[in-house]
Amino acid sequence: MKELIVLACMLLPLSLPAQTKVVKRSAVKANNYGVTYSLPKTSLVVDAEVIKYTCQAGPYYKYAEKYLGVKDAVTEDKVYYELGKVQLVNKGVPDPEQTYIVEFKSGTVAPFAYLTEEGLLCTINAEYTPEDSALESLRKNNQDVPAVTNASVFTEELLMAGSTTRQAEVTAKQIYRIRESRMNILTGEVDNLPPDGKAMKLVIQQLEEQEKTLSNLFTGIITKEVAHYEVDIIPYDDLDREVLFRFSNLLGIVDADDLGGVPVYMNLKATERAPQLDPKEAEKKDKSLKGIIYNVPGKAAVEILMNKKTLYKGDVQITQFGTREGLAPVMFEDKRAPVKVYFYPETGALKQIIQ
Repeated sequence: MKELIVLACMLLPLSLPAQTKVVKRSAVKANNYGVTYSLPKTSLVVDAEVIKYTCQAGPYYKYAEKYLGVKDAVTEDKVYYELGKVQLVNKGVPDPEQTYIVEFKSGTVAPFAYLTEEGLLCTINAEYTPEDSALESLRKNNQDVPAVTNASVFTEELLMAGSTTRQAEVTAKQIYRIRESRMNILTGEVDNLPPDGKAMKLVIQQLEEQEKTLSNLFTGIITKEVAHYEVDIIPYDDLDREVLFRFSNLLGIVDADDLGGVPVYMNLKATERAPQLDPKEAEKKDKSLKGIIYNVPGKAAVEILMNKKTLYKGDVQITQFGTREGLAPVMFEDKRAPVKVYFYPETGALKQIIQ
């Protein structure tokens, strides 16, 4: 029995993977009217969002509640981590043991196939435009907005203040003056209003930035960085409490054998599995397959947990739990109506036949 294979573990900054690329292969005389392709085996990519928070206390944090009414100000410099969304993506990787050549007869009408760069079959006699991968879709709308750099708002009175207590008092008064100025502009209770809406918006934005800069002296600053940790797994059987990695609020992601973190487990149980064939039966079936071979995947239920809390739960298709079937090349010999066939490249399964 083959065992679980863990392919790779990596911590990546938040970025978008490159879109899947495909290549067109034509079955012409030069290559004996054949197209070589591979069927995929299922690799499950566990994508964990890791959020790093860096906290920096402001110099006036002791006065945050007294002057601003803020009770949750940052009181010390520290770094901590949170585990965000955990997603599971079905990614097909070429199976070197399942490589085939599709041979068309010379009378076939301009046969061609689209393959991924890795050689996985996408279509036959049909144009193919790759969509965003599942990982691309997960991350596309999850990019941080760059922080705005605020201009200096330290007045002469603040700079001349002696003690920290006096500085906090002066800063608080300045914050309230800024708030009052903003309110007066919004209500029109000033002598010289900005000339138009665009100018008013700019003035309001500047006042808000000034207030934020001064308020941070009391509340502190918390910056957020997002990274993604990936584990690739090729399952060949059910999994019970398989440790993917460990997580620590102080260190973030740590190795699966690092006891400094809490384990994140995967349970995987086959729900649809092709009948197990003995070696002779399997060999006989392989010899009987003709034409265009494709996968009929099995299915499995997957759950990912940490501290008895479910982080992910869902069903996935597993080609290793399924079987293979074939489409006869004779299907493509009708010159009047060439057959178009679409496949799922990540599983090698048949998607659609158009005649």
